[in-house]
Amino acid sequence: MRATWWRALVPVGLIAVAIGLIWWRGPDWHLVRHTFTTVVWPWIVLAVALNLLSIVARAVAWNIVIREAVEAPRPQFRTVFAAFSVGLFANAVLPGRVGEVGRVAVLARRMPGRKGIWATLLGTVFAHRMFDLIPAALLVVWVLSFADIPRWAVWTVVVVLGGGAALFVAAIFGARVRSQALDDGIGRVRLLLVRGRTGLAVMRSPVAAAGATFFQLLGWVCQLLAVYTAMRGFRIYEPLVAAGLVLLMMNVVTILPFWPGNVGLVQAAVAVSLAQYGIPYAKGFAFGIGLQLIEASGGIGIGTVFLARDGISFATLRDLESEEEREEAEAVEPEPDRTPALRDSG
Repeated sequence: MRATWWRALVPVGLIAVAIGLIWWRGPDWHLVRHTFTTVVWPWIVLAVALNLLSIVARAVAWNIVIREAVEAPRPQFRTVFAAFSVGLFANAVLPGRVGEVGRVAVLARRMPGRKGIWATLLGTVFAHRMFDLIPAALLVVWVLSFADIPRWAVWTVVVVLGGGAALFVAAIFGARVRSQALDDGIGRVRLLLVRGRTGLAVMRSPVAAAGATFFQLLGWVCQLLAVYTAMRGFRIYEPLVAAGLVLLMMNVVTILPFWPGNVGLVQAAVAVSLAQYGIPYAKGFAFGIGLQLIEASGGIGIGTVFLARDGISFATLRDLESEEEREEAEAVEPEPDRTPALRDSG
């Protein structure tokens, strides 16, 4: 009970501190409100549509990864899309990366009776995230070539890309190393690692990996265009590279989501980015609010629908990690010895 209270109070405390700092050292709120009165809504509608296309493209990439890792019968794309949307919803409303576990939870519920499916699907999530490295690297090179970003952001990007490259290489080697057959006496940790490595099967298929990379890159392009059209909606007429800088800074400040969506921190990062183009801080902050609402509209809107359809409550999302441990514990329990006992003939 005490641990539950602490888990509930820590995010609330962080959010309270963030709101206090934003209000104390925040923008001119009168100008923020005025900015929303001048929004060109057709551009906003187009931005929402492009954001939805980005979600679909990234869900297609994950579907490709899953089809390489999971044996038939495989889940249909609409099931994968539903799970992916629920994951976006969880990432938007909960601190941490609960959404990565959330999409696995939804998909695992649609695949009952498969031992180790949690570990395998978590492996596919890891592989899917690895395909973000290529579009992210292209975005970084492009932005650094044509725009100035803060030094702290440069070092953060370098560290993240370096770590991502190391994990990508590890994923390739992990997928290609042949594992021994699963013996009856295999340990729980090793068994979970072996099954998790099954989720990296796409790394052994160049065609499937190329397909996943393409759709993940398409998702990033749609997201970039969504930022650009949203800028037009807020009457910010700057070049496409400015939208790239905003997208890069948003990804930098959400690497570690200390509170839901890192609200406030995202807006400050967007405002600082646009300030280099002469955009007033308050207007950039207002744009950051609108942009985050656009980004969240797809995940929260579609995710809510699929949550209701699958009968998953908000409280269930918070307990997904416990459910994962319970499922995997059941998956690795040794089966009972079915060999008939020898009768005493004496």
